[in-house]
Amino acid sequence: MSEIIIRRMTLADVDGVAAVEAATFPTPWSRDAFASEMKNVAARYLVAELDGAVIGYAGAWIIIDESHITNIAVLQEHRGRGIGRLLTQGLMQYLSNLGAAYATLEVRRSNEVAQNLYKSLGFIKLGVRKRYYEDNGEDALIMVCDHMPPVDPDFTEAETVTA
Repeated sequence: MSEIIIRRMTLADVDGVAAVEAATFPTPWSRDAFASEMKNVAARYLVAELDGAVIGYAGAWIIIDESHITNIAVLQEHRGRGIGRLLTQGLMQYLSNLGAAYATLEVRRSNEVAQNLYKSLGFIKLGVRKRYYEDNGEDALIMVCDHMPPVDPDFTEAETVTA
């Protein structure tokens, strides 16, 4: 069986990520939006790769000690295998390594699978954004986690390392 690799997203992954996005969400971000995110100094994205193909991704914005998870998606045929958990845990570790003290996100009120995943990782419901989702007017639950993983002492990232 092939191994799933979780790694930082690069510009070469944009087409694969956009395909996962389009297959997952009713109002997907465009390919250009993901290409722009690769140039956004506040954005960090991870991909899940299987046999050289992107099968999932997770992204967030980080500003000082705040982080906001923007997207998490796994192709339908690969769900239920723990890939979403791996991506979310990896992203939370990444954000912690970059100095985030907490993470926030929005999740559809009807998406109990995602809510349960987030709860299992320490997120709690903080509030509701009424009619947040444009496709059907569904409410979003605002969730937050202030129990970030400990910083990895061996973490380095060329563009964020200061002298």
